[in-house]
Amino acid sequence: MPRPPVTRMVEDYVTLIWKAYEWPGGRPATTDLAEQLGVTASTVSANLKKLARDGYIDYEPYGQITLTDEGRQIAVEIVRRHRIVETYLVEALGLTWDQVHVEADRLEHAVSDLVLERMNIVLGRPARDPHGDPIPDAEGHTAEFPSRPLADSDSGVDVEVVRVSDRSPELLRYLDERGIVIGTKLRVVSVSSAASSIAVDIAGESIELALDAAEAIRVEPELD
Repeated sequence: MPRPPVTRMVEDYVTLIWKAYEWPGGRPATTDLAEQLGVTASTVSANLKKLARDGYIDYEPYGQITLTDEGRQIAVEIVRRHRIVETYLVEALGLTWDQVHVEADRLEHAVSDLVLERMNIVLGRPARDPHGDPIPDAEGHTAEFPSRPLADSDSGVDVEVVRVSDRSPELLRYLDERGIVIGTKLRVVSVSSAASSIAVDIAGESIELALDAAEAIRVEPELD
């Protein structure tokens, strides 16, 4: 029996599942998928059953959600397209990093392979997108860039911002206004679990962030 054609719904779901596992320590959950897709949890559950029936995921209600090989192949291709488009929108068209996620969502399904490859060549085949997320290569391989949450850093440590979650445009704008972008070097001044905050120093300016925000920021130690 032939498999149904790959729909936008299939692409959206397998991509979100793949990205959930890609973010260190993450895993997909029905409620989280519902929030990102703007639908009810019952709708997500019903669609997950369809995806499992059609061979894109392995799933049992209330159990772990994992991609099959075919589901992963689709997801990686969409992620690659999305992140190349995001990078092009920033580097070539001057959009800001909080604007490009929604725009890339619209374009990733429409841009041709020819145009996508031309974008990639013009950009110099970047390894990461504007948020520091790795861009899969044409064979679907994704480079690993070790990092840790800013919230897990010790006081007095100098670090560099290498990745920021693109889940919240509001957070991206907030960080940008405070000079916290990819490549920013900062010193961790103090971490307070009681106050749920972390204080950092950027070029002599002290900034306090909520620990939730710091969890969305991944860093690596500065090299001497």
